[in-house]
Amino acid sequence: MYSSKENVNILTSLLVQHGVRHAVVCPGSRNSPISHNLNECPEIECYPVTDERSAGFYALGMALTLCKPVAVCVTSGTALLNVAPAIAEAFYQHVPLVVISADRPEQWIDQLDGQTMPQPDALGRFVKKAVNLPEPKDDEQRWYCNRLVNEALNETNHHGYGPVHINVPISEPLFEYNVAELPDERRIHLINSRCDRYKLSIACSDQFVAAKKPMLVIGQMSMEQLLPAEISMISQCAVVINEALSLGNGGSHFNEVLYAVSEDPEFQPDFLLYVGDTLVSKRVKKWMRTLKDTKIWMVSENGNIHDTTMNLYGVIEGRAADVIEDLCESVKTKHMSPTSKYKARWDMALRKTADMTMTFKPGYSHMAAVKLFEEKIGTAINCYVHYGNSSSVRLASFYARHFVYCNRGVNGIEGSLSTAAGGSVVTDSKVFCVLGDLSFFYDQNALWNQNLKGNLRILLLNNQGGTIFRMLKGLEQSEARDKFVSGSHHATAEGICMQNHVKYLKATDMEELAEGVNTLIHADSDHPILLEVLTDAKEDVRIVNEYYQKLKL
Repeated sequence: MYSSKENVNILTSLLVQHGVRHAVVCPGSRNSPISHNLNECPEIECYPVTDERSAGFYALGMALTLCKPVAVCVTSGTALLNVAPAIAEAFYQHVPLVVISADRPEQWIDQLDGQTMPQPDALGRFVKKAVNLPEPKDDEQRWYCNRLVNEALNETNHHGYGPVHINVPISEPLFEYNVAELPDERRIHLINSRCDRYKLSIACSDQFVAAKKPMLVIGQMSMEQLLPAEISMISQCAVVINEALSLGNGGSHFNEVLYAVSEDPEFQPDFLLYVGDTLVSKRVKKWMRTLKDTKIWMVSENGNIHDTTMNLYGVIEGRAADVIEDLCESVKTKHMSPTSKYKARWDMALRKTADMTMTFKPGYSHMAAVKLFEEKIGTAINCYVHYGNSSSVRLASFYARHFVYCNRGVNGIEGSLSTAAGGSVVTDSKVFCVLGDLSFFYDQNALWNQNLKGNLRILLLNNQGGTIFRMLKGLEQSEARDKFVSGSHHATAEGICMQNHVKYLKATDMEELAEGVNTLIHADSDHPILLEVLTDAKEDVRIVNEYYQKLKL
């Protein structure tokens, strides 16, 4: 029987899956659940050593001889500090040691309780990775615990060998052993696509080729990272979904498709490769977190684990373009055939949604403004188009047929206009910035700048507050929503434009909007031009909801 402590059982299971077969165990009561599990586990051989300083070097000697990771387990308090000399030696000799320290619950640190001290990061820069496990109370915390252990154990052999530290807070009671079996924990595999191309071939590539319902999801990428022409080959045999922030041809309307079919198992892939960074669509992230039976791989340039899907099977370290190239070679070599039914189902849904988006005629609103602007811009080959965060970039996902710049690294509203303005001073091409009122007024000093030229064009969507807050279900019940949450205001940009020598245009209906967009895009000017589209927030929300309702008809 194993310990009743869930974080200890998760750790034990993953030690086995990552190939740890030897553990040096030091005495103590706080680490007794870990010591018990290591001794109980048939795959791990334990070696008792009383002195922690000596134990660290025992583990070092084993790892040097075996050329494999070895664990050393200590109790709470200064016991951890006593392994520091051996860990420092392991760090400079590049030896894979796994330091496992038991700890008191966080709330008792520095409260004059016995054997307590701040243990997370206590080994400083002498370990490649240090993690502090939660004591799971729900599925999300269990996922987090699993992810942290995977991150630490993968780091023992990532860009060279070295030691890692796993700190395990354990609450009382300590001495319950009533779990019959260890949990079947998910191991997150790590593959270097260029150095371990054989591993890539037998793992990710083989799963991709064998899949009946393969999918490629592309997150945000910079222009320099844009995927090669080989992506078209992948799209012949797999569903490829992306947003306007990831490819130069705009988004693929998958967010709207999932609104209509997210619970239909026929749309769920059996293999998913995720490349690029963040996705704007919260819906697709939530959907991917339901794909428990899908083999999900992610490409990470530095090999770090970004478990956005909460179901990650493996990480491929490398450039997205290189991994796609490797997959294309596998497709050619193994003669992968198109997955007709699955791909046809997605293709039909995407085409239907794209047609509906183009034919839907929104009334005067922010949605109408972005639709008209994007129709006039077209493929935007000779200009740069920036969008502000939140509602603005979500409207771009409906209509943009070109690459979109957006500060989605952290998703803050500050700096959207400054980023576009900075880009405009180093090019003669037109630079457009489409953003909401809160983003604009927050970043109005972007226009207080002597470097600006006439190529900067701003489409300001002003409905006197953050639109996104009117679309969050449940928030309407709060009396604080308008004044304190959504930033309600009565400001316009006219005075700001006047003081900064920016040409000011205003739209209050469809006729003025059409005329203003035409001027914004085509007019010659020595100074920046701003078109402020003044709308009603309730109408903006109503029209977007009407659009989504038509998707289910």
